[in-house]
Amino acid sequence: MSIPILIVGAAGRMGSTVARLVGDAGDLRLAAVMDRPGVDLSRVGYDCLTGENIEELLPQCPKAVVVDFTSPEASLAVAGCAARHGNPMVIGTTGFSPEQRKRLEEYARVSPLFWSPNMSVGVNVLLKVLPELTRLLGDAYDIDIVELHHNRKKDAPSGTALRLAECVAEAKDWTLAETGCYHREGIIGERPKKEIGVQAVRGGDIVGVHTVYFMGPGERIELTHQAHSRENFAQGALRAARWMAGAKPGKLYAMHDVL
Repeated sequence: MSIPILIVGAAGRMGSTVARLVGDAGDLRLAAVMDRPGVDLSRVGYDCLTGENIEELLPQCPKAVVVDFTSPEASLAVAGCAARHGNPMVIGTTGFSPEQRKRLEEYARVSPLFWSPNMSVGVNVLLKVLPELTRLLGDAYDIDIVELHHNRKKDAPSGTALRLAECVAEAKDWTLAETGCYHREGIIGERPKKEIGVQAVRGGDIVGVHTVYFMGPGERIELTHQAHSRENFAQGALRAARWMAGAKPGKLYAMHDVL
């Protein structure tokens, strides 16, 4: 039996990509698509329920896995509704505040909920190896993270860059709130040893590039992940959706749980 999928933000770049891939998958079924009022959903081009109100759509789509790549405020509202109706949900939205992430954790105790700032298998493998590399290189290496995205991305730094920086900070027993540096200008003096630089570049149609720099005495190590298309993230979201269809509530799941 195919797994029903409800896509929020279906007219957007990521939402439309996910919808197309659901249509190509034999084990998934597009149950419904929705977007904000005034958005034309006809270009999604699939024969399913459409709407503007998640409260009206969810009762018509029992057990459908909700997939959402929209905005923090919209995703949070949808997550609350999905929790009330008992629908599993996969969120790929970035830019959540610490308070919003706490609310997601509360919803996850009620209904199965997954959130990842990056659905890529490669990025999540990078998150797996970064702590060991950070510990092995030690304090002699300065660490900066640079991310590049298209000129329509609304949040900066990217959620992936922040997660990479958090990963490094955790490996050093630091907190990113205390050591993250997001801006350098003017006479700033020598670089503090306890600092993680995170810089954002915006332009063109870049899907996503993240580089972690380890800069030490006489050498430099660069770890770069380049996303060639949005399909990479969409396929990761659908991989998560398949897994979440059988998941139980109790924790906010992430990509490492799926992998």
